[in-house]
Amino acid sequence: MSLTKIHFEVLDKAAVDRARGLSDRFVAQFNPTDYTLVKGAQLAEIGIPGVDSPVLQFVRGQDERLTLELLFDTTADGMGEKATDVRTLTRQVYQLVKIQPATHAPPRFRLTWGKGLSFTAIAEQVQQRFTLFSPSGIPLRATVTLSLREYKTLEQQLAELKLQSPDHTKVRAVRRGETLATIAAREYDDPGAWRAIADRNPGVDPRRPRPGTVLEIPPLAPGNAP
Repeated sequence: MSLTKIHFEVLDKAAVDRARGLSDRFVAQFNPTDYTLVKGAQLAEIGIPGVDSPVLQFVRGQDERLTLELLFDTTADGMGEKATDVRTLTRQVYQLVKIQPATHAPPRFRLTWGKGLSFTAIAEQVQQRFTLFSPSGIPLRATVTLSLREYKTLEQQLAELKLQSPDHTKVRAVRRGETLATIAAREYDDPGAWRAIADRNPGVDPRRPRPGTVLEIPPLAPGNAP
């Protein structure tokens, strides 16, 4: 059975720049021995005088974080005059945290390892530690530590959370080209019910709501339900 290596796929295709060392797809030289996933929640403390501890209030979730170390080594090419700088291999990973000229930001990418790991991310930190050198000072071995933060669009998060119930207010993001009437048609099967959405979301232009705006979609009163 062949060894499955960790793959990187750059999702922001405009950021791909082979001259700078960033390809659209590449693989790690060696797989990590372990990796760490961390998911947290932001909590607020509500202080009440006279009680033993504060009441905790959930505020919001936090993005999932992935940390792993990758080893790179070029000693197979020799350690003398023909030694190969290991940075020729680490360069692509290092580019994941650097601002790319075409997008003015580090690229979004997907890291996959067989069937066990698929993580869409933006690199928060990439650390290179060089541990072996040729007699002339060329680095030949490096450990690269990646600290990645999961990337999800607002629509992806709302779809996964499914913050909705037939008789409770739910939330959704405005898509490009939508109006409150078209949203009412999707949510209530009645485009004429757009005013209920407008009343709950003051300041939103019913005809030209800004894409990405998060709307509260209230339940219709029994007499107004389609």
